[in-house]
Amino acid sequence: MRIDIFSDVICPWCFIGKRRLERALALRPHDRVEIHWRAFQLNPDMPVQGMPRQTYVQTKFGGAERASQIYETIRENGRKEGLDFQFEKIGTTPNTVRAHRLIRFAADNGVSDALVERLFTAYFYDGLDIGELAVLADLAAEAGLDRETALTFLESNESVADVLAETRFAYENGINGVPCFIFDRRYALAGAQEPEAFFPLFELVQNEAANRPTAANLA
Repeated sequence: MRIDIFSDVICPWCFIGKRRLERALALRPHDRVEIHWRAFQLNPDMPVQGMPRQTYVQTKFGGAERASQIYETIRENGRKEGLDFQFEKIGTTPNTVRAHRLIRFAADNGVSDALVERLFTAYFYDGLDIGELAVLADLAAEAGLDRETALTFLESNESVADVLAETRFAYENGINGVPCFIFDRRYALAGAQEPEAFFPLFELVQNEAANRPTAANLA
């Protein structure tokens, strides 16, 4: 079963959605699951250097009071999944192109899920600026990549066009919010749904695979 996940690493609901998918897979195990992380920028017009958190909150939510209400709802949902969001530690809302590029690089080296996990925790637990090259290189090393190789990659322009194209593809195909889970490139589930919401799609994909003609049947 292939699962493509459109997400952004500064999206708290994406972190919650990751946990709920993991719970769903634990409750309904599958022998072979391929997870592919896809780039989606919540703020495609964000300056390269990012934006002070207070400015971002004022612009996006209309002020700290409204943001506090929204974040409390997120905290409550996060606690149910064992997540302890530390929004007050975040000083900068980053441009996430570099982070998404690094995820693609990690995928080529078989550690994309470990990197995505560390990006989420670095941002939401530690308040790190995950738009900074040095921070990203450190996180790459913690996820199992060679730090200097990752830094060299980040200092280049490699995969920039791919990340921008993937975000554009998502918006052009009706993905306006994340997380969005695509199963076997055919069926979509939008939002940080409870584990039970995944089960019908697991069964659908499994049944289709079982009924798909094999090479022997086609011979």
